[in-house]
Amino acid sequence: MDTRPAAGIFDRRHRLPTAGLLLLVTFIAFEAMAVGTAMPTVVAELDGLAWYGWPFSAYLVASVVGMVMGGDLGDRRGPRTALVAGGGVFAAGLLAAGLAGSMAPLVAARAVQGLGGGLIAVSLYVVAGQAYDGALRPRLFGAISAAWVLPALVGPLVAGLVTTHASWRWVFLGLLPLVAASLLLVLPALRGLAAPAPSASRVALGPLWAGLAGLGIGALQAAGQRLDLASVALAAAGLAALAGGLRRLLPPGVARARAGLPAVVGARGLLAGAFFGMDVLLPLALTQLHGYSPTTAGIPLTAGAVGWAIASQLQGRRPQVSRGRLLRAGFVLLATGVAASALVAVPGVGGWPAYLTWAVAGLGMGLGMPSVGVLLLEQSPEHRRGADSAAFQIADVTGSALCVGLVGVLVAAATAALLPLSVAVVVAAVVLTALAVLGAVVAPRAAAPVGAAGGPQPATTLAT
Repeated sequence: MDTRPAAGIFDRRHRLPTAGLLLLVTFIAFEAMAVGTAMPTVVAELDGLAWYGWPFSAYLVASVVGMVMGGDLGDRRGPRTALVAGGGVFAAGLLAAGLAGSMAPLVAARAVQGLGGGLIAVSLYVVAGQAYDGALRPRLFGAISAAWVLPALVGPLVAGLVTTHASWRWVFLGLLPLVAASLLLVLPALRGLAAPAPSASRVALGPLWAGLAGLGIGALQAAGQRLDLASVALAAAGLAALAGGLRRLLPPGVARARAGLPAVVGARGLLAGAFFGMDVLLPLALTQLHGYSPTTAGIPLTAGAVGWAIASQLQGRRPQVSRGRLLRAGFVLLATGVAASALVAVPGVGGWPAYLTWAVAGLGMGLGMPSVGVLLLEQSPEHRRGADSAAFQIADVTGSALCVGLVGVLVAAATAALLPLSVAVVVAAVVLTALAVLGAVVAPRAAAPVGAAGGPQPATTLAT
């Protein structure tokens, strides 16, 4: 009888890489949550109110380029090299941001951070594919999802305290030793992971296409903040740039949800878009429609984060359950939560339903996000996991940016008195619910076995 303990993500073999990966995710998540809290003070001190949106856009655009570069580096040199590069670049961006004396260097530093963050995000999936058996991946992705919860709960509070009682610079500089510690934990355990066999595909203009897509996303976000003729031209240019870049960056068949890998990548974009579109709208709706304070208006977001963590842990304890079934259940819960959140716009109901509805949406994300991660590694051949992981992350960023941009247009229309804010909330809920329902329809295609009729075709992600 075999008395050896069952393998787990914190067993003797995996505890160091797991701890390092989770710490990296936690610190990047904390930085993402904290920057929004600190930025009003930053622009006031650096006399850069007109630059307010640029640090966020610079990070986003550069992260898309970093994802492509990380995928290529992981496929050619292995995950250890890509993770070292990502951690080093991210740390350099933190240092430069903490020392910035004006807005231009700060924006440049945020772009460097985005480049490193993109490298790290893709490297996580390459490491998961090589260092963890298939049975452990649901637990690993569940833990990675949960690693976002603590920053979501305490990140804004800690950043506010640090900014008020010390300096906003420590929001960046304080993470430097922690990032170094997480790399020291994970890298020794990855020394034995060899680079994959050479792939037939080559990356020549991948970063160029990524930059084009990133600029398209930035243009769409900028267009969503204004309602004039210039915004129409800006949105058209952004869509053209985004479509041109994505055509080279995503596997063929994503738009048609072709069974297999294209449907997996598309499902990731639908999950992110439907959730984060409403996630940014709820606090504004509660504040403007019901007079909630910033603290009470943020509680539904905390409820969503907690629901996400709970569901991600539950799915990790059931690795034998079909990921396709879990993904569809996640989309159904997400659609229910988004649709029910429209109740905050109904006169006389009040804002209290959001405390429950957004927890339901979080449960859906906790089932869906880890499931698409597992499906990605099942459907992607080892020599292409870097490139396919990059496409996966790019779909997430694109879906989020497009849906947040839509919400921005609706809010801008309400601000210009073109429609009531309550109507804008309902319209957003209808569109985002439709995306989640579409995801529930696509989910079985994402779980289609490799080689099935109509299944995944040879990917050309990042090909020129």
